Amino acid sequence: MSEPTAPTPTTTPVVPADRTIRPRLRLAMVGVVIVAAVGFLLVKGLGSSLDYFKTVDQAVSQKHQLGTSTFRLEGTVVPGTVSQSVNGATFDVGHSTLVVHVVNEGSPPQLFKASMPVIVVGHFASTDSTTFLSNQIMVKHSSSYVASHPDRVRAGDGSKN
Repeated sequence: MSEPTAPTPTTTPVVPADRTIRPRLRLAMVGVVIVAAVGFLLVKGLGSSLDYFKTVDQAVSQKHQLGTSTFRLEGTVVPGTVSQSVNGATFDVGHSTLVVHVVNEGSPPQLFKASMPVIVVGHFASTDSTTFLSNQIMVKHSSSYVASHPDRVRAGDGSKN
């Protein structure tokens, strides 16, 4: 005689969850992170590049806020104040009625001279000092040099402009 067989349990088929939701959600989250990162970089990059320099007047009036943080200072080199040193140069920069004494480390550019507009990169020695410690001098010049000396200016390939 055969042994009775146990009844087989009836199982309800499991319906798989919609698997397309997870990849879409993951893709959306990655997209949001990328857009946020690009937005952050644009805001930071453009925000810091909009303030190119501070004039002497602005820098002196904001001296306590600026402290010893690095920024660009714009002014005109006061005639009779340029002094070359072993480490660089010292000079005064003025704008309107205010003057700041600049101590620069490094070689000034060849076009650097008194009575010309310059931008110096550096910081105040302290919040109470009007001495500006600089490590870079940028000379502001116009295209009038080309008009005044057309025989000296050459293109990158060696030909005259």
